[in-house]
Amino acid sequence: MAEGDLRAAVAAGVLGAEDLYAELLRSVVEVARAIFGAKASSVFLLDEDADELVFAAVAADEEQHLVGMRMPSSTGIAGWVLVTRQPLVLDDLENDPRHARDVAESTGYVPKGLMAVPLLHEERVLGVLQVLDRPKRSRFTLQEMELLGLFGNQAAIALDLLQRGRRARAVLDEDQSTAAELAEAVEALPEERREAGLKLLASLADVLRG
Repeated sequence: MAEGDLRAAVAAGVLGAEDLYAELLRSVVEVARAIFGAKASSVFLLDEDADELVFAAVAADEEQHLVGMRMPSSTGIAGWVLVTRQPLVLDDLENDPRHARDVAESTGYVPKGLMAVPLLHEERVLGVLQVLDRPKRSRFTLQEMELLGLFGNQAAIALDLLQRGRRARAVLDEDQSTAAELAEAVEALPEERREAGLKLLASLADVLRG
């Protein structure tokens, strides 16, 4: 296997994993919205390097343009939940000073109430999961907060894996020397050992694709 083939295999594995975890996040917000009877649901990912919250997943098809949208990590209710690592239930957002109405307006949807939980994984805060606006007759309950926390656990696992995949891709884009050296070393092996080296590279490619 040449260095170019190995690099392609690595890239395919990383990109495939990123697509998989993005789909998992979308499933989490879609199911959360359905179970809670909410009008909207979203997951924010913390970009530590930029100190920003990024829309990582939204439930509704008409809201998919929001994915990738960024805002400062301390912004609004999501920012408060992120910083404090505390879940929050609000039935009257309009009168809460933490609510960033201007940011909500920029998304095209201004909620009246919400429930939000931090996404924690191995003591790290990765983002925030929100569900917005229940039917008028309903209020968020403690039991529902606990249930949303379970959804948050699943989203945190997906976000952690997504971040790992992106870091792997960044390393791949920045430095190709290891793959090149590995491929060159295999090519330089005596013929009786080269076949074993090629099998090793093929096995590596299979792992990355999986």
